[in-house]
Amino acid sequence: MVEKREIVIIGLNHNTAPVEVRERLAFSTEDNPKVLQAMRREPWADEIVLFSTCNRVEFLLATKDMPKAVGAVKDFLADFKKTPRSAFEQALYVYNGDEAVRHMFRVASSLDSMVVGEAQILGQIKESYREACNHRTCGVVLNRLMHRSFCVAKRVRTETGIGDHAVSISYAAVELGRKIFGELEGKAVLLVGAGEMAELAVEHLVTNRAGPIFVANRTFERGLEIAEGFKGTAIRFEEIPEYLKQVDIVISSTGAPNYILRHGDFKGVMRARKNRPLFLIDIAVPRDIDPEINRITNVYVYDIDDLQSAIQENINERQREALKGERIADMAVVQFRRWFESLDVVPTIISLREKVEAIRQAELKKTFASLASASEEERAAIDRMTEALVKKILHDPTLFLKQSEQKDKKSLYVDIARRLFNLDGANNRETNNE
Repeated sequence: MVEKREIVIIGLNHNTAPVEVRERLAFSTEDNPKVLQAMRREPWADEIVLFSTCNRVEFLLATKDMPKAVGAVKDFLADFKKTPRSAFEQALYVYNGDEAVRHMFRVASSLDSMVVGEAQILGQIKESYREACNHRTCGVVLNRLMHRSFCVAKRVRTETGIGDHAVSISYAAVELGRKIFGELEGKAVLLVGAGEMAELAVEHLVTNRAGPIFVANRTFERGLEIAEGFKGTAIRFEEIPEYLKQVDIVISSTGAPNYILRHGDFKGVMRARKNRPLFLIDIAVPRDIDPEINRITNVYVYDIDDLQSAIQENINERQREALKGERIADMAVVQFRRWFESLDVVPTIISLREKVEAIRQAELKKTFASLASASEEERAAIDRMTEALVKKILHDPTLFLKQSEQKDKKSLYVDIARRLFNLDGANNRETNNE
């Protein structure tokens, strides 16, 4: 009987292992080829892809010996990483069959990510697959699974709102700015301080064509350096009150112990602005901007907690959209299973065709030997006729094996077919028992 392959995933991720375990087992870009080459030589690994990111390490396998494969991967991890199995074994999960396929679809679609809906994971998965293809560790099964994963990820991204809502502090600030102004193009931005999140928020604003950019820092030289990065203008800290009259968005992230912008600093500012909206984002802890400023008409102040609240709402919205993505993945699992199960009958159909063709060729040889006077045209006609007969005789059995719906019965029918035509027997010869 033909040996059946199983799809298996062995790995750990941010849900099962703390960062200190993940980083001990993570594989670098340089490690990847060594791992694939080493495992390719193993008899239990018919096909293999390795995924290694900051949040997961997973081995995707097609194997005929799942228990041996799982044990071997654990031993390989321990040996390659010089880490005892006891340090990571409890964090490992093992999925096979539908579970493994579903997991692969969920990972590619970012349904299994730490931040649901993040876009980076699909690129990382594609790169891992490309590496496996380069080292020829992918075959029929994993090639099909990976391409289906990419299709599912695309559907989840386009048919749900899983990636539509900001879930980072910096991007949430930009989304709030869009709500206030509608369009961010041409909105002048003042960055106060040099906090990483604040700079990232400015980067997002620049991507949305905001500008010009002004930078104020206690150390003018540092402000000049940051401004150059945004093709902006550095101003002195003392100039901030004057620039409040012309900018539209202020992002502040300093290490000051007290407020650097107070209610009194806005005296005459809104009159000079002709009451145009002013959006203030305070990413500093302790806060840089006096919350009392929010009482001024058309001035909008958001601190880190406000941004966190907006993010939580967006996370909840992503989770609701993720339910639609789960449904897409579940439907794809069923479709993939049907294809995968059809692989069981393919070797039997091929063996059956090969056996019948061998019989046909043997009989043609005998027939042509007794028809020495037959012309080439006559021989070709007999060949075409017998070939057509074979195709018509095998058509219904082939269709029956391919279309059998129930999994348990399909295995039974395959077994009967192999026995009936003696496809596995020692006497499987292209002879004619006269």
